[in-house]
Amino acid sequence: MKNEEDRPPKFYFCNCFTTDNIFLEDYKLHVRFVSEQQFRLDYQAVLRRLGCVTDPQFEDVLNKISQEVERRRSLRVKSAERAAAIRDIYRPLHPHVYHLQESYLAPEFKRIVEYCRSGDASEEGLAGLLQAEAGELEMKFFTSRNLCHRSAVAPRVFRFTVFEKRFCEELIEELQHFEQSAAPKGRPNTMNHYGILLNELGFDEGFVTPLRERYLLPVTSLLYPDCGGRRLDSHKAFVVKYDMHEDLDLSYHYDNAEVTLNVSLGKDFTEGNLYFGDMRQVPLSETECSEVEHRVTEGLLHRGQQMHGALPISSGQRWNLIVWMRASQERNRLCPMCNRGPALAEGEGFADGFTSHSGTDASCVLT
Repeated sequence: MKNEEDRPPKFYFCNCFTTDNIFLEDYKLHVRFVSEQQFRLDYQAVLRRLGCVTDPQFEDVLNKISQEVERRRSLRVKSAERAAAIRDIYRPLHPHVYHLQESYLAPEFKRIVEYCRSGDASEEGLAGLLQAEAGELEMKFFTSRNLCHRSAVAPRVFRFTVFEKRFCEELIEELQHFEQSAAPKGRPNTMNHYGILLNELGFDEGFVTPLRERYLLPVTSLLYPDCGGRRLDSHKAFVVKYDMHEDLDLSYHYDNAEVTLNVSLGKDFTEGNLYFGDMRQVPLSETECSEVEHRVTEGLLHRGQQMHGALPISSGQRWNLIVWMRASQERNRLCPMCNRGPALAEGEGFADGFTSHSGTDASCVLT
């Protein structure tokens, strides 16, 4: 019989999941909704300045918020139902891609991980190796897009080749095969309309978890020890798609993660670079953005709380693998989405990465 401490932790959501960070796409605005009265007081004037000036427009906003709140409240049950239906209905095109193999990984990435596992590894040595492997990270600083304004910024964004090109091609073929099937599909998050939740498709146990635990954790432990990089114990992984007839770009935002890996899988596309600002606590008026080219097979590793976005593609189609990596010891103290001690709600799988073992933080209350 297993001891209590030997059992894998149970993960939870914070209750703010149903009230905070609701994205209004028409106005490029994240909002909090507890009641209509609170929402009017907090946002009606802001929305008017953004063009929501008539009563029907405001009612449309309220309807969209209501739909999103209901989606979030039913997410746990709906996600489990979709995953069960996918297991029954869907037959993979490339079953082997669901299980991580070293042959899928680029030699450069394996050298980086091997160095990080060595006894004499250091952050400085790793930074030098990353430069040598991928070349210096070229960045273009810009203010002309009305996104950010000039000041010094230290992005701490790292780029390196993660996968072999052939694997990326096979993974996209598998994802397209799933897209075209009759199996139900979930939406990755409130900002991406087109993409696939990898846990529902069955990638977590055999692919994403070993990728995080065996290969990414040694790297993040050296690069991000100050924001949970040594204690990443869960994740949310999904694929997003940008297409000329679907999502073209992604607005300025931060992730519900301690550390994020964003890998460009393909296909053929032009433009669509990523841009990075400062941490979310820094006002937009004091931030300069750094534009970074996103190349197929390469991953960009960055802190989840660092503000960033994706510029529009101008042709083609792009698929990105996103892994939001989470450290329960960090988020148990303070929820990164509401900046409060988390009030925990039941979840499935890794949920949002909170656990009930919060150490000294008495503000974590199970609800």
